[in-house]
Amino acid sequence: MPAKSKKNFGIKRQEMAHKADHLCKMKNCHFSKQEVERLLQLFKEFTKAVNTEIKRGKGGIDRSKFRDILHQHFDMTDDVLMDKVFRAFDLDNDGYVSEEEWVLGMSVFLKGTIEEQARFCFGVYSMRGEDGYISREEMYLLLKNCLVQHQQEEDAEEMQKDLVELALKKMDVDHDGRVSVEDYTKAVAQDKLLMEALGPCLPNSKCRDGFLELVADEKHKQRF
Repeated sequence: MPAKSKKNFGIKRQEMAHKADHLCKMKNCHFSKQEVERLLQLFKEFTKAVNTEIKRGKGGIDRSKFRDILHQHFDMTDDVLMDKVFRAFDLDNDGYVSEEEWVLGMSVFLKGTIEEQARFCFGVYSMRGEDGYISREEMYLLLKNCLVQHQQEEDAEEMQKDLVELALKKMDVDHDGRVSVEDYTKAVAQDKLLMEALGPCLPNSKCRDGFLELVADEKHKQRF
């Protein structure tokens, strides 16, 4: 490798190490520095085609690429929910998942506490994220995809209504006819099964463990 290339590689390596050091010290990051570096390397691989834009402080993982990642690595297939998960990662709503959004989003997605993941799921389900509410109408639309497709339309509609009323009864802690983030986190704290009651938006254990193995640091791997 020419001396100039080695120097550039060294600079890039230092930049990545500096970013990883900064991110792994953030309050809501549950990854080690080496795990963050692996996540940043994956981010770089996922965004090869737009690296120039990223260097200018623009771009990142777009909606289409993010959906590919969810499908290939986490077996997610529901287009509506995948778009909503993308929106939950894209905190600044610029249409891209940045390096920081990628690392911190994956921290909650893969390693979050019950409260963090409950807030994440609520942000996926609510049209306005954590600042909004989940209304009866939103629940109805979300639960549509949970029903068996070949059922009679009238039966399916009746079942949707029953499921909505059951979900409201379980989650609407303050009984105001809608579910706030406070309602939701309290309900999930009492019954974890309510976490994804309105549709799967977190990885199953097999996919989660498989992806964590991709980013695991050497110390972790030696323990297995």
